[in-house]
Amino acid sequence: MVVVVGSQWGSWGYTHPVSLIKSASTVSLWTLMSRITGLVRELLIAATFGASAMTDAFNVAFRIPNLFRRLFAEGAFSQAFVPVLAASKARHGDDATHLLVDRVATLLAWVLLATCVVGVLLAPVLVWAMASGLQKDPRGYDAAVFMTRFMFPYIGFMSMVALSSGVLNTWRRFAVPAATPVLLNIAMIFAAWLLAPWLRERGIEPIYALGVGVIAGGVLQLGVQIPALLRMGMLPHIGIRLAAIRQAWQDPGTRRIGKLMLPALLGVSVAQISLLINTQIASHLPTGSVSWLTYADRLMEFPTAMLGVALGVVLMPQLAGARATGDAARYSSLLDWGLRIVVLLSVPCAIGLLTFAKPLVAVLYHYGAFTETDVQQTTVALMGWGAGLVGIVAIKVLAPGFYASQDIKTPVRIAVVVLIITQLLNIVLVPLFKHAGLSLSIGLGAMINAGWLLIGLIRRGSYRPEPGWGLFLVQVLAGSALLVIYLLWAAQAFAWIDLRSESLKRIGLLSLLMAGAVVLYLGSVWAAGLNLRQFLRR
Repeated sequence: MVVVVGSQWGSWGYTHPVSLIKSASTVSLWTLMSRITGLVRELLIAATFGASAMTDAFNVAFRIPNLFRRLFAEGAFSQAFVPVLAASKARHGDDATHLLVDRVATLLAWVLLATCVVGVLLAPVLVWAMASGLQKDPRGYDAAVFMTRFMFPYIGFMSMVALSSGVLNTWRRFAVPAATPVLLNIAMIFAAWLLAPWLRERGIEPIYALGVGVIAGGVLQLGVQIPALLRMGMLPHIGIRLAAIRQAWQDPGTRRIGKLMLPALLGVSVAQISLLINTQIASHLPTGSVSWLTYADRLMEFPTAMLGVALGVVLMPQLAGARATGDAARYSSLLDWGLRIVVLLSVPCAIGLLTFAKPLVAVLYHYGAFTETDVQQTTVALMGWGAGLVGIVAIKVLAPGFYASQDIKTPVRIAVVVLIITQLLNIVLVPLFKHAGLSLSIGLGAMINAGWLLIGLIRRGSYRPEPGWGLFLVQVLAGSALLVIYLLWAAQAFAWIDLRSESLKRIGLLSLLMAGAVVLYLGSVWAAGLNLRQFLRR
């Protein structure tokens, strides 16, 4: 049961479900753990392998199953599955919804089996399509093909994880789905730490250890979902007989999901086509460009996941439930709450990536094989992401505003136009900024995408901004202005590169300065009149 209470946020009235902050906090805390272990993973990879043809090969090979995972699992499938599942639960109850889950799982399992077989067979074609520039180093290209074949079954594990997570999130069991990415990071950490040296001693390419870690992580992520589904009585039964497959195909719910997946697939494909084009371009830039972008992307994903993904995961079932019951006021209120959180927290994060990128990259990556040049090149890529961080996070809240209404076509149309704009930006920015132009074009495209989605929700009447936005923005900007001055000083006041030999001192200094940034920003917006306690009120 969702309890809604009224509260005053500064000078404007606002209502929200009591459990939303708690749920978002649960997801965010586990996401924080995921990103911390992810940073440890990337630190080990950077220190062990640096930025080379072989790390480019791994990053390309890992992006290929990830591309399909985002297309079918976290992308089109989740966008179509969760709204239909939430509507079925609200209208027909648990038993009918369990039957729907069984039939969806049956179809998904067989489609994934066929996809994995085809993907393994076509690995050379996929690598060429993703990064033909790797052919300038035949050893790296062959390694990318081998690792693609080995890691492609990862899509199968993660697609079933997406189904399980959709069920758990709909039943408001957010912790397990949010915790599962930690297992991938742990598996890859042990692979880089223990397996890579073991392979090197035996004359085997050590980068292959990371592929083993990816598959082990996929197995662990799926395995941890099973007990949670069993406790709920919602563990799917996958049919292996032809009759069961036929029944699953003919089920109205699965057909509805299939129809919704078609435009969703197109929409997600747009984003993945953009990634494909960018990876292809990066593979033709100086060696290491793919890796520099990947290392920067990992840091950008930290605030994106902490804010955008967590809010999106929590809001999607809530929005779908509000739409299913016809509660338009609650629907709009949920969106308003999510957008205020996005602005309050993503703006300072964006400022941090733009003004404090070099210290972040130096402290987190500048060890072992990761050189000063790698620090500089990763820094400029990270600043490109920072320019569009607010848009990247906001999309995670705005897009579910359409998906929950089972309107996937509108975001798709917007995404297609933004793809064209992004590639036009690449034509201008890549010659000027090399690989950093790729991250900057995506960031600017995300800002355009988010603005377009916001205007669309307002025009159709789905979202009606609550009073007080003007004052709220002034308060955030006041705190942000002080934060810019502080971080610019902190970035220049210390020799971050020269402190490489004093790693503990450098880590401690970064921690103190970041803690000071948090206190300064939150203290500033509080002094400007924003009642922060209301954002945490249960």
